[in-house]
Amino acid sequence: MVVAETNKPHVAVLSSPGMGHIIPLLELAKCLVIDHGIHVECEFIDLPEPVQVPGCSPVRTEDLLDQVRNRKIDEYKWFLFHISRLPMSDGILLNSWEDFEPTSHEAIRKHPFYKQIPIPPVFPAGPLIKHDKPELDDECLAWLDKQPLNSVLFVALGSGGTLSAAQLTELAWGLELSQQRFLLVARKPTDASASATFFNVGEDINVNDPKAYLPDGFLKRTKEVGLVVPTWAPQVSVLQHPSTGAFLSHCGWNSTLESMTHGVPMIAWPLYAEQRMNATMLVEEVGVAVKPVGIPGKGVVDREEIKRVVRLVLEGEEGNVMRRKAREQKMSAVKALVSVLA
Repeated sequence: MVVAETNKPHVAVLSSPGMGHIIPLLELAKCLVIDHGIHVECEFIDLPEPVQVPGCSPVRTEDLLDQVRNRKIDEYKWFLFHISRLPMSDGILLNSWEDFEPTSHEAIRKHPFYKQIPIPPVFPAGPLIKHDKPELDDECLAWLDKQPLNSVLFVALGSGGTLSAAQLTELAWGLELSQQRFLLVARKPTDASASATFFNVGEDINVNDPKAYLPDGFLKRTKEVGLVVPTWAPQVSVLQHPSTGAFLSHCGWNSTLESMTHGVPMIAWPLYAEQRMNATMLVEEVGVAVKPVGIPGKGVVDREEIKRVVRLVLEGEEGNVMRRKAREQKMSAVKALVSVLA
């Protein structure tokens, strides 16, 4: 007996960056060849101007994914291989929603350039986020309960993000000088890589003592306005707490969605992967974030700049505008989910 095979649809599920980033990923490696008939010899990071993406905002070369910057490395070859297979799917599901990235979604549907490319249908299916089950005795939430409305800056750099020793010192001093309330998730610094703890998340939870690496006296001087917890905090529960007024984040896609779905403006502190692209979008297109400016040539954001952006987002009129826009995104996210589940 021969059983006939049925053709089941193949769907690509892309949980991170929305359409503004999928388009350059699909086209970045071949746009110069197709559009201009030339062979690319240089690296993308060496291009003198941002990558022009039809119908979308240009992508600055310094914001590109690490895997895309150097075409000679194996990571680039594997990245290109997997991205080139996307047209083989019957559909692409994105953990995003149309009102969050309207220009890019419209471009992929209507711009003549993309009608020449075999791109499968793209379906925004988000925002889908994890929901914490708050513990009644959680230290972070108990502390937040005692703080005024929208007064606390939540500082967390993702599951694997770390800072250098010099940068962590400047961050601590900036928080102290700002005289604003803060909840800091502290992780031991490293000068090796910003993603140095990505593959051993949580292993240091019992040996991580912030006194060992934060500035001398910092915990004592800030005990009235700040709470420092080692390694981990219930992020979603913190973001949905009414006392949380802003989020200093690495701008990973999960953290970005969690912040937007709870209407919390951000201080963008990208570290690696696609986070630089996310940060640029949040600052320049969505208008819900501010990005501190580092010292040229040193790769460090100093304490005065940190103090400035913390005060801006929590006290300034610009921060109020970002908070209003973030809350608009929260409402649009609710509508998008209702539409997806309908």
